[in-house]
Amino acid sequence: MLLVLILMFGCGKSPKETQGILFKDDVAFLKQHTNVVVLSGKDKLSQVAVNPDLQGRIMTSTAAGLDGLSFGWINRELIASGQNNSHINAFGGEDRFWLGPEGGQFSIFFKNGVAFDLEHWFTPPPINEGAYDIVTQEEDRIHFRKSMHLVNYSNTEFDLEANRLVRLLDEQEVSGLGIAVPKGVKSVAFQSENKITNIGANAWIKDTGLLSIWILGMFNPSPTTTVVIPFKPGPDTELGPIVNDAYFGKVPADRLVIKEDVLFFKGDGKHRSKIGISPKRVKPFLGSYDAANRVLTIVYLTLPENATDYVNSMWQIQDNPFGGDAVNSYNDGPAAPGAKPLGPFYELESSSPAAALQPGETLAHVHTTMHFQGDEKALNEIARQVLGVEISEIKNVFKSE
Repeated sequence: MLLVLILMFGCGKSPKETQGILFKDDVAFLKQHTNVVVLSGKDKLSQVAVNPDLQGRIMTSTAAGLDGLSFGWINRELIASGQNNSHINAFGGEDRFWLGPEGGQFSIFFKNGVAFDLEHWFTPPPINEGAYDIVTQEEDRIHFRKSMHLVNYSNTEFDLEANRLVRLLDEQEVSGLGIAVPKGVKSVAFQSENKITNIGANAWIKDTGLLSIWILGMFNPSPTTTVVIPFKPGPDTELGPIVNDAYFGKVPADRLVIKEDVLFFKGDGKHRSKIGISPKRVKPFLGSYDAANRVLTIVYLTLPENATDYVNSMWQIQDNPFGGDAVNSYNDGPAAPGAKPLGPFYELESSSPAAALQPGETLAHVHTTMHFQGDEKALNEIARQVLGVEISEIKNVFKSE
């Protein structure tokens, strides 16, 4: 049954298994099958393809115009099929809007009383299928809106409105995040500002479950791609474990290296695994480096001060349903021996705190993605500045001695 489900998910061959699919080719494909919108910066080099038909996803981007490299993973086979899968439509995209929690007694992916397994796991329809309404649209930004009704594992009902503003950032705004773009480096930066509003009659309270905003970016894996996540050092007795690596079984030591204040995780799309960083350990930046294409990817997320309640997405009834992670990374791979992967792809993810909202109240979460492509010496300046590591360390951390 597990193999059948994996096959159902539209496990498309990645169109970028050969390095160098161009942005214009991905845009042409998306235009053939969907209503894609391309946002452009003033220089016309930084561009983003956004898709209202596919839940307002940021599908892919480029730092060098139509002829530049396309950075997002897109499941062409699934999109071209036109089929809807109620488990998950793994369409791809560098920034997709989801909601948590995924597992536990307050899960919105499992119905009351079912087993926490892949057979009973279903992505809520409002974040899995259908178009989002366009509220406003300009050359460099677009605003989406969607009303939703959800029911969690404990049979709590939620009525909410989601608003999602996607926009390109210029170099001055990137500089405001503490990143100076060296000369000669091509770059694209984009942001999704995501808000959920309680439009129901009842308050959302911890006793019956809360929601969170969950943003996931899907990128093309390669043997040379490494995820890098800085974290706050300190004793476990004060800050808790450095990393949760038990989502899909403990991550093997040759795929996860933990140092004093930074960890490295393989993004090769060959081993299904997931890690998470708690709000006590998390920093506002994480990233990855693709050595083959010399692309440094940086994600920046909002971290509200003193927020400690994050929904727990572990697939089990939980002792601490609000002891979840603020940042996650997923590496795709076969879910069972001999099965095909969903993609393959790897993900950089961020979550908002749990949303304890009175009727009419709103919670916001901002997720920013930046790609830098160029000479490794120049990229090294950004890696040291933001991630606290050298490019050479990233490249060599998983090489056998």
